Amino acid sequence: MPSNMNPYLNFRDNAAQAMAFYRDVFGGTLESSTFAEMNMSDDPSEANKIMHSTLTTDSGFVLMAADTPNSMAGPESVAPDSSNGYAIALSGDNSDELRGYWDKLLDGGQMTLPLEKAPWGDVFGMVTDRFGTSWMISIEGEDS
Repeated sequence: MPSNMNPYLNFRDNAAQAMAFYRDVFGGTLESSTFAEMNMSDDPSEANKIMHSTLTTDSGFVLMAADTPNSMAGPESVAPDSSNGYAIALSGDNSDELRGYWDKLLDGGQMTLPLEKAPWGDVFGMVTDRFGTSWMISIEGEDS
């Protein structure tokens, strides 16, 4: 089996909502386990928080996420935001698919850079979604 690299997002207490949103954006199968289901916390306030969640799409994307337990660092150090130094990049030549993702990610989010022709020839844009995750979308070989 080959090695894989998958984005793993950390949230303070809204991983379930974020992953449901990403399932609506990308489609696919969402599997989640709470801290209570996995017997991973003695704190009753964490019972329904997500210990692990995986979204696997028909396009082959795998996105993982979890809520951060109260015993770990504060939300400012674990929750995605536009200043965290990372973005998830989506690219390809399927304009309809990628523009569909763009539109859905932008709903409730904030455009950082419009989706338009870039100097290197692709159509490129950046958006931060409603959960604070930054996305870069590049459509190869398309005129704007």
